[in-house]
Amino acid sequence: MTLPPGDSELLRRVDVALAAAARRAGEWLACRPGCAQCCQGAFVINSLDALRLSAGMEELRTSEPLVAAEIERRARAWIAEYGADFPGDSRTGLLGDSEADRDRFEEFANEAVCPALDPVSGLCQLYARRPMTCRVFGPPIRMDASAAEGEALGHCELCFVGASTAEVAACEMKIPHEAEARLLDEIALWGETVVAFALLR
Repeated sequence: MTLPPGDSELLRRVDVALAAAARRAGEWLACRPGCAQCCQGAFVINSLDALRLSAGMEELRTSEPLVAAEIERRARAWIAEYGADFPGDSRTGLLGDSEADRDRFEEFANEAVCPALDPVSGLCQLYARRPMTCRVFGPPIRMDASAAEGEALGHCELCFVGASTAEVAACEMKIPHEAEARLLDEIALWGETVVAFALLR
């Protein structure tokens, strides 16, 4: 299955919002190429993220087959190490949706390095196709579309060190949750998973 046509517009909107937030943040935003702290620990990705990663791997298999093979090797090694404790179906990579599964995920693979990360350069080898969580990590955001304006904003712990609540709020990155939700409704595919399984689809 191919990515829905609206995905490129969604990513454009996110990139514009990130650039604007970064301009407002200035030196508060510590994110730099090679800073890979956010590339450690498993996190949930949705069907659209998984499809985007899968498309990126298809592109790499054609343009840079050795890089693609190395990413696949790291993904298989990741699953071999952590798959037995995966709170879901380790054959399909689909995350379980029970409360017990969600509770188990809180402690799952928290120190694991993302298999898309090049251990030499510290750069993501699928950067253009990275999941939404990766695209918005750093600036202050509300990941929950239903979060009220007054609720606390989350951001990378390395960023906004010493900033006041008001200074953080002034740099909020607005995420087009509704556009992403519409695209997810369009594809109605797979379910939630983690990066390693998506890389091998």
